[in-house]
Amino acid sequence: MTRRRTALLSLAALLGAALTALPAQQAGADETEQVRNGGFDTTADPWWTNNVTAGLADGRLCADVPGGTVNRWDSAVGQNDITLQKGSTYRFSFRASGVPDGHAVRAVVGLGVAPYDTWYEATPVLSASGDSYAYTFTAPADSAQGQVAFQVGGSADPWRFCMDDVSLLGGAPPEVYEPDTGPRVRVNQVAYLPGGPKNATLVTDAANRLPWRLKNAAGATVAHGWSVPRGLDASSGQRVHTIDFGAFRKGGAGFTLVADGETSRPFDIGTAAYRRLRLDAAKYYYTQRSGIAIRDDLRPGYGRAAGHVGVAPNQGDTRTPCRTGECDYALDVSGGWYDAGDHGKYVVNGGIAVWELMSTYERSLHARTGRPAALGDGTLALPESGNRTPDVLDEARWELDFLLRMQVPAGQPLAGMAHHKVHDQQWTGLPLMPAADPQKRELHPPTTTATLNLAAAAAQAARLYKPYDKAFAAKALKAARTAWAAAQAHPKVYADPADGTGGGAYNDDDATDEFYWAAAELYLTTGEKQYADFVAASPVHTADVFLPYGFDWSRTAAAGRLDLALVPSRLPGRDAVRRSVVRGADSYLAALAAQPYGMPYAPDGNRYDWGSSHQVLNNAVVIATAYDLTGASKYRDGAVQSMDYVLGRNALNISYVTGYGEVNSHRQHSRWYAHQLDPNLPDPPAGTLAGGPNSSIQDPYAQSKLQGCVGQFCYIDDIQSWSTNETAINWNAALARMASFVADQQ
Repeated sequence: MTRRRTALLSLAALLGAALTALPAQQAGADETEQVRNGGFDTTADPWWTNNVTAGLADGRLCADVPGGTVNRWDSAVGQNDITLQKGSTYRFSFRASGVPDGHAVRAVVGLGVAPYDTWYEATPVLSASGDSYAYTFTAPADSAQGQVAFQVGGSADPWRFCMDDVSLLGGAPPEVYEPDTGPRVRVNQVAYLPGGPKNATLVTDAANRLPWRLKNAAGATVAHGWSVPRGLDASSGQRVHTIDFGAFRKGGAGFTLVADGETSRPFDIGTAAYRRLRLDAAKYYYTQRSGIAIRDDLRPGYGRAAGHVGVAPNQGDTRTPCRTGECDYALDVSGGWYDAGDHGKYVVNGGIAVWELMSTYERSLHARTGRPAALGDGTLALPESGNRTPDVLDEARWELDFLLRMQVPAGQPLAGMAHHKVHDQQWTGLPLMPAADPQKRELHPPTTTATLNLAAAAAQAARLYKPYDKAFAAKALKAARTAWAAAQAHPKVYADPADGTGGGAYNDDDATDEFYWAAAELYLTTGEKQYADFVAASPVHTADVFLPYGFDWSRTAAAGRLDLALVPSRLPGRDAVRRSVVRGADSYLAALAAQPYGMPYAPDGNRYDWGSSHQVLNNAVVIATAYDLTGASKYRDGAVQSMDYVLGRNALNISYVTGYGEVNSHRQHSRWYAHQLDPNLPDPPAGTLAGGPNSSIQDPYAQSKLQGCVGQFCYIDDIQSWSTNETAINWNAALARMASFVADQQ
């Protein structure tokens, strides 16, 4: 399922602004050249302009760009009626300059009519002297209504943009993309625990074992041994060996592993990095908040104005209507977390995300190694810090309040159900700060799955917040009961899979797992027989819910099963529930042992799913829970080792966590963490998880680079790759939970 797209130009720019046609004169082109008159020798026809003053100068088209615009598309130069053929390769090239130095242009090829899909984009930073740029991509669709556009808005100061030699040449040979994977010794680039497992992967064609040496920061050998040949690794297509140096248990910084003439990237042996990561992964949510100004003193470099508080140009979220004809009321749905790299807010993804963040805290209350104070009051530097409530619960409360606002009011049709989502009417482009979003905001119809997400999350909240805010706990439980009753009355109201304009569809046509999860949470909070009976009667209760892809927003049964196993209760047959979790953990341990890269993830057909990095982590959560239930060290070691893949021990030799590891993902798809597109904006904050390999590579940029990719290689760290490199609130929740578990194992 395509969760999100980016727009070529905003609808306002294309429809609401006047496009000024430049003087006409026919231009010729060869049979494979799709751009007409890219040389500007005598005319600018058929190029159009928007909000610039343009003309020919020295055989170039130059545009004086006004200052004070907000978005890239507020000023632009372009050409319509470009023809592209699906599957054909094109070479997009041009020469451009900008005076003064340092201004960026967003050069885009895409659909020139609704829904304005972007098929390829690049954002070079221009010099006054000018440079030539060339890119190759494969068209994802057939169209005679394509567009080449150069978006030059978004600058506070005026500047001059000039371009020449614009070409879109069909039939160009495909560009061969070779990722830089660095040294062939792949390690966890962050840290191994002194008393934990320590494994690495060596990429080599050698058939026999090879010697390895572990070196400290001074270059002295402190351990040595032999690798184990593992043959061909299906997840990467590489021939590999594995290295186990777990017998070395001394701490320190700057270790490297040497084998087959290669030296790994450096790493530590210690626990400090995981204590930091526990906090950073949870701090991520503050800068994702909607409806509040982000304080720069709390997150230096990330301060920004409040988004979607009913202040122009925003058109939400304090009084948000339904889509035309779907309801006759408007709701205050302000607050909550922006879901991912766009400005949408979704109950189904918000529900599973806030559950896992709360579960990170709830585990600390019941697990033998849990440390509740680690995420307690004052640990996350929040505006609410100092209120005697654990900071992790303060952060979760921001999302919970939003979920409660999404409930249909009493007296309305479908009262008690939850609206599925709220987002922009049309897709917006990048970059775009939340406070600058000009799109109309709309509530989308209630669904059974959203309603049950609300019921489950609110029921869990009722028991966790009771010691700190009894009134809120009672409010949450009342909302959970109301949502449960509404879902039972409307058990098969599903999201439209075609409802994907302006936001992701998040469609799911089976609520059996959500019913089970919600009933489990309501039982654990109330102890009432009606919920225990529903749990016992559900076909999900005895099914194997620990599948290769792991649990996610559309697969929530495991959330209920894990809580039934870990949270104390008098549920009949609870021992069987706990045994089922241990069996699930055993299956993930078997997958981990079979994978030369040591991750508990072996998807069917080696087809990596959207957000695979968090699926690895959620499978590790099951293993970690088995340790909490049994105390068996194999589960502790398996859970800890699973972090290695996310932190660098993978085929691409990259840490998927921003700010962690020598080479790490830091260009995730986001409208406001967009330093790659605008040097005045930041990269994502430290502790942000990237989606990771996705075999379906749905976005045009990934398609232009990764065709034919194998498993782990279906990833690219570029802001344009929304299908492999987005950030999302549910993904970071898995990171927060596992980082907290590992930090607790010191």
